[in-house]
Amino acid sequence: MKKLLLFLLCLGMYAAGAQTLATPDQVKTDKGDLTIQPITHGSVVLKWNNKTIWVDPYGGAALYTNQSAPDLILITDIHGDHLDLKTLQALPVSNATIVAPQAVVDQLPPTMKPKAIVLTNGSKTKQHEIEITAIPMYNLPETADSRHPKGRGNGYVLNLGNKHLYLSGDTEDIPEMRALKNIDVAFVCMNLPYTMDIDQAASAVLAFKPKVVYPYHYRGQNGLSDVNAFKTKVEAGKKKIDVRLRQWYPTE
Repeated sequence: MKKLLLFLLCLGMYAAGAQTLATPDQVKTDKGDLTIQPITHGSVVLKWNNKTIWVDPYGGAALYTNQSAPDLILITDIHGDHLDLKTLQALPVSNATIVAPQAVVDQLPPTMKPKAIVLTNGSKTKQHEIEITAIPMYNLPETADSRHPKGRGNGYVLNLGNKHLYLSGDTEDIPEMRALKNIDVAFVCMNLPYTMDIDQAASAVLAFKPKVVYPYHYRGQNGLSDVNAFKTKVEAGKKKIDVRLRQWYPTE
């Protein structure tokens, strides 16, 4: 009985400390539903056409234990909230193809490098029937000491059947983002001082007009950005953009 009580206590403590993931969303495509599972910060799991895609897996293995092993992993940049080697090495990723910029691949352990495909800004690859285009992500103004210099990291546009999904990575409201066309689902960052504020993010979203936008990656030095205010600003633009606020952080 004492052992059972100890086990239940430990289980309760684990549950109390664990993050409850947001309920996954479904988006219809011409090859079945796209499932969107927010994980944390800039990390999301996508499931489509019997394939599982992990984006910037980060935050500890416990967040991914109930997720299907990935067929494809997309990594945007070298910072620890995107390239999290401790999390990657603790999870069943050995059969996954990794798509990443050169700066990321350079830091992968030897066991992962053979499965890696390097994409530079503007280049494309097709993996598991998914066309992937690398989009620039960088800070403005462009300076030598920028946290995110142009060309080092990638945002991505994925073609999932008849749907186009954009992942911003760490960026400001750069011309390449504002010029995007026909985006069905967008994940847009907004955290100072690393990327952009909610005004810049709302302005960019109103420029490229995705059908659905998820604010993500919105934890900055002063806490969480005001995503409700972002939603208000986008809706005030009257572009019929569905702003979806989801739980990306356990403190919400």
